[in-house]
Formats: sequence, C-alpha cells, structure tokens
Amino acid sequence: MQKTLERTKGDRWIWLIIIMLSMISIMAVYSATGAIAYKKGVAVEKYLLFKHIIFVLMGIGMIYIAHLLDYKYYAGISKVLMIVTIPLLFYTLIFGSQINGASRWVQVPVIGLTFQTSDLAKLALITFLARMLTKKQENIKDVKNSFIPIMGSVCVVFVLIALANLSTALMLFGVSILLLIIGRISIKQIAFVCAGGIVLLMFVVFLGPRRETYKSRINSFLHPEMQSSDKTFQSDHSKIALATGGLFGKGPGNSTERNFLPHPYSDFIFAIIIEEYGTVGGLGIVVLYMVLLYRCVRIVVRSPKAFGALLAAGLSFSLTIQAFANMAVAVGLGPVTGVPLPLVSMGGTSMIFTSIAFGIILSVSRDVEEHSTKKEEKVVVGTIPAMG
Repeated sequence: MQKTLERTKGDRWIWLIIIMLSMISIMAVYSATGAIAYKKGVAVEKYLLFKHIIFVLMGIGMIYIAHLLDYKYYAGISKVLMIVTIPLLFYTLIFGSQINGASRWVQVPVIGLTFQTSDLAKLALITFLARMLTKKQENIKDVKNSFIPIMGSVCVVFVLIALANLSTALMLFGVSILLLIIGRISIKQIAFVCAGGIVLLMFVVFLGPRRETYKSRINSFLHPEMQSSDKTFQSDHSKIALATGGLFGKGPGNSTERNFLPHPYSDFIFAIIIEEYGTVGGLGIVVLYMVLLYRCVRIVVRSPKAFGALLAAGLSFSLTIQAFANMAVAVGLGPVTGVPLPLVSMGGTSMIFTSIAFGIILSVSRDVEEHSTKKEEKVVVGTIPAMG
C-alpha cells in the first residue's frame, strides 16, 4: 500500500475529487436503482450496484495505469485512434444497436459488452487535435497542410456523432474550437470552421434521421406550456425532485422521483442527488467540478510542453462541459440530452473512457511536477558555493 501511494503522482486535489465523486456515485446509484428493485426484485438492485462498483473500481484502476504512462505516448497513437474511430462511427450508424431510436452503441464480440463509439471518438479527436496543433505550430497558417486536415477531422467526427447524438457532438465541437483558439489558429480560420459547423448542424437538425426527436426536445424546452405532458415528463419530474429536495434534502435513499424518472441513475442522477441531499449537496457537486476545472487550468498554464497543455485543456474542458451540461438539463436550463454526469452516472464504458481521460490529465500533471522539481534542483545546485 505504501509503495502504491509513493507511486501515485499528479495533482493531489484531482485525486481527491476523483475519490469523492466515486463515493458519491456509488451512494447515488444505489439509491437511484431502488425503482428497478421494486419492479424487478431486490436481486436486480444488488446486481446493478455490484456491477457499478466493479466499474468504479476498474475506472480508478484505469486512472492509476494511465497516469503512470507518459502522456507523450498518446501523440503516437492519436492518428491510429482517428483511423479506427471514423469507420467505427460509420459502422455504428448503420449496424449499431438502437436504443430509444438512436444508433449509438456497438456490441463487442464474444464478451457481449456494448459501448458508445462517441466516447472513443471524443478521446481520439482531442488527442489528434492536440498532436496536430503541436506538430503544425511552425506552419499553423498553412491552409493546405495544417488547416484543412484539422478542420476536416473536426467536421467529419462532428457530423458522424451528431446524426445519432447531437448533444455530445455539439459539446465536442465546442471543445475543438477552444483547442483551435489555444493552438493559435487564426480568427478567420476559426470563423470558417464555425460556419462549416453551423451548416452541418442545420443539415443534421432538419434532414438527419433523428430530426423529429431534436425538434421535439427543443420545442419542449422553449415552449413547455404548449406540449403534452408525455413530452415534458422527464423535465417535469426532474423539477419536482429539485423543488421537494429543499435546502438539505430528504436524506439518502428517500427519493420518490426515482420511481418516475426513466433514467434516474444516469441522465438525471443530479436531480436525485439534490432531492436526497438538497441544494447544499447539489452545490457541493458543482464546487467539485469547478475546483477540477481550476486545477486543470493550472496544469495547462504550467505545462512545459505544448502537447501536454493542449491535451490537458481539451480533456478537462470536455469533462467539465459535459458535467455542467448534465446538471443544466437536470435543473431545467437546457433541453433533455441524455449526457451522463462524469464519474457519477452509472454506465460502464462511459466510466472507463472518462477514467482514461482523468488518467491522461494526471499524467500531464505528473510531468509538470517532475519538471518543477528538476528546475528547483538546478536552482539549489547553482546557489551552492564552490569549495576551496
């Protein structure tokens, strides 16, 4: 145990946040699966909780392994990840498992495990952009050799994800734009990327296979009073959970809205947390993600290498934007999206890919710490007076 602690590097605050979110996740999922236990039997609840705990522990293990690896390793595999991801996204749209009318999942042969290819695509695109922006810094204004490959990768991944999962695609597109800004892409070129993204967005919303779903969700958010109760069912019961939670909540395991919300253990887990732990508990979650963002920005600023800074920035923005998008939906500040709360919502492969992202951020943090230590040692050696 002592050796494990000694080998655990990186930002201690981020490690603390990971542990706290994992503990909150286990408690919240245990409570949120109560409705399933009531409908299908206690054995189902125990199975789901046991399964979730296994994935949480696997996630922490992935964070530990990923943080020990040199983050520069991901620059080498980023191109391979993109080559694998794009055909996989095509395959998902055509042959993927359909759940709630969306082809987002692919089943892994033999083991039968399903995963969302968009989770892999987020990791692949962010690492690829960080690599390209670092590699092309000398010729960043070169349209043919630098801008077109970067813009092409962003737009292709965006449209392939958006056809089945618009909310994830929009968040990933936003993260990509932030990386382009940090990577010193000109405002003119960024405006061109945004224009291309808007055109693709219009295509997906008005001509895509899920256009009716997207239109319905937007209309339900903008004009809830004009919609039938079944279309606003999720958001209505989420608001009830918030209203009945009060300042300190009903207490652990006392949620009633978990019996009505379709996905209280994933999409609307933040509403269940507020219902049981109150506004104080909800604000606690917000603070954890705010501190996470602050610590990540600190890593980005202090990183001695451009690739490490871009990689940490992209992954941290992706995690925190996703977190605040999930919480915004739960409190009625956005249309229903189906985006999980990172490290808190139940979801096996989402937990694994999120954990890998945390591990990479900690790997960059570890490099920052080692660089600072070496710098301090040089200063100390330089101040020692010569003997004799």
